[in-house]
Amino acid sequence: MRSILVFVLFAATLCWLMFAPVYKHVFIVRQAVLQQEVDYLLEIGANGSHGYIDAAMIASSRNRLALHGFDPGKLVYEVASTSGDDATNPQSPVRRGTGIVLTIRYPYERLFEIDRLVGITPPDEHERIIATGMKMSEYVP
Repeated sequence: MRSILVFVLFAATLCWLMFAPVYKHVFIVRQAVLQQEVDYLLEIGANGSHGYIDAAMIASSRNRLALHGFDPGKLVYEVASTSGDDATNPQSPVRRGTGIVLTIRYPYERLFEIDRLVGITPPDEHERIIATGMKMSEYVP
């Protein structure tokens, strides 16, 4: 009986050690891709000819992230400005010197489920990876 218990514990630990680097890299890549997308959208949205991040830009972003394996329906976008103005309205762009803040959230899903094998409680699958950024608008009417 003792040898079976040792085998089970050893197998679980070995499994965790083999797969832990893989899923942690998946998490790191997801975080990096989300942050890269935030930076890209802010670069486009805050440039001198825009001053906003509208629904069409967000839809394009969802499509780009879908190419990287994200589920577009689970992505949550939050766009705001530091002045409180609507930063998603193309008819009223955010003026130069006002910050545009963008946050993209995506759920962890069951990415850390294998941690249960060694007794680590994974984050709730509904908790979200968050990438955020701010860029000052360069729009001048």
